[in-house]
Amino acid sequence: MTDVIFLPPAAKYLKKLKDKNLKQLYNDAIKEICKNPAIGEPKHGDLDGVLGYDIYYNRINYELAYTVEERINETTKKAETVVIIMAGTRENFYAQLKRYLH
Repeated sequence: MTDVIFLPPAAKYLKKLKDKNLKQLYNDAIKEICKNPAIGEPKHGDLDGVLGYDIYYNRINYELAYTVEERINETTKKAETVVIIMAGTRENFYAQLKRYLH
């Protein structure tokens, strides 16, 4: 079982979403990421270690930035936690993400 943790920027954005279809697309994306954490596109440079997942809706590109942390569990020996860092539209997304992380 993969755990999911939402950092404040992602939690705030997803909580404020009014469009139910877009909210469902984000939920589906998070489920896909939990099934296969390596599905996202690895980022480079300042964002090394961060993965990005693209969501297209109404001709707008939305992004989901996350990391995967592995931890040792007593029963299963190895477990993963997906940390959702930030969600939002593509415009200025990575600049905001860099400011948040550094």
